Amino acid sequence: MWVIESLAGRLHLDERHRKLSEVDDPLTRLKELVDFEVFCPALAAALKRSDGAEGGRPPYDAVLMFKLF
Repeated sequence: MWVIESLAGRLHLDERHRKLSEVDDPLTRLKELVDFEVFCPALAAALKRSDGAEGGRPPYDAVLMFKLF
């Protein structure tokens, strides 16, 4: 049952993305203009990350978090 719900949700997102692309979505435009991977070395140096030796959840990608910020 969850497969059908997941597929329906995915189709809805595809349709939404298509509509946003038609009206010049500002986030799509920002993605075209800014290469966020350029910030990766600076973010890696600024963030204090665990080495994972104690277990736990892996950290979110620093570039992804920067985009959200």
